[in-house]
Amino acid sequence: MPPVTATLIWILVALVLIGLYLSWTAGRLDRLHARIDAARAALDAQLLRRASVAQELATSGVLDPAASIVLYEAAHAARQSEEEQREVAESELSQALRAVFAEAQQVEAVREAPGGEEAAHELTEAVRRVPMARRFHNDAVGAARRLREHRKVRWFRLAGHAPFPMAFEMDDEPPTALADRQ
Repeated sequence: MPPVTATLIWILVALVLIGLYLSWTAGRLDRLHARIDAARAALDAQLLRRASVAQELATSGVLDPAASIVLYEAAHAARQSEEEQREVAESELSQALRAVFAEAQQVEAVREAPGGEEAAHELTEAVRRVPMARRFHNDAVGAARRLREHRKVRWFRLAGHAPFPMAFEMDDEPPTALADRQ
């Protein structure tokens, strides 16, 4: 075999291997973006569940009028917020939940009302799941960002036209009275 042919074969093999590696990296990036989409859908579902439970509790008549108004307005704002204001609205709902359920007596008053045990349990589960869903989403975003920062991804435009993933930053600390019940 002439040296020129051997060189061309090695160049062709190297190009095929590079192409396979880039294809694998693009597939990995695509899977990360799909994971972000799934995690965002799960986060949205948990946020909606939390706002719905809070709104239902606010209109149940179990809470005092001031607490009901605060909780209802924050839950309504969280459910109706535009995407740009969603993090702020959800943080305000977290703050309202902490203000309303700052003391264990308020949780006990809810539990003693008819249907209150179930409502308190559902609210406890909702405020417990939001931080987990947000953590899963932000972990997926972090992994995609780290991969997108590699030179090979930028040089070969392996991300295509996918938007740069953004983390969901909000105050998701649960009320202490509900966190103690978990």
